[in-house]
Amino acid sequence: MEFYSVRELRTNTKSIWEELSKENDVVITNNGKPYALMVGIPEGRFDETVRAFRQAKAIAAMERMRSNAEKNGFMSDEEIDEAIKEARKA
Repeated sequence: MEFYSVRELRTNTKSIWEELSKENDVVITNNGKPYALMVGIPEGRFDETVRAFRQAKAIAAMERMRSNAEKNGFMSDEEIDEAIKEARKA
């Protein structure tokens, strides 16, 4: 995976486009930090690619929510499972 700055994207669009066609994805940085991911889409696979991207974003969001909940004193997955087991016993 290659990294390019926003400035390079503006000035070297053709070479980045060529890299995208070879590597299938490139990262665009802003102030030295990853900012955007450009992903090549195989012909005839637009809907499938968008669906996979959205699913990956949803999974990442769920992981962030779980992590935040655990940090803020909410029950962990293990604690929830244990509470469910105890409730089923009763």
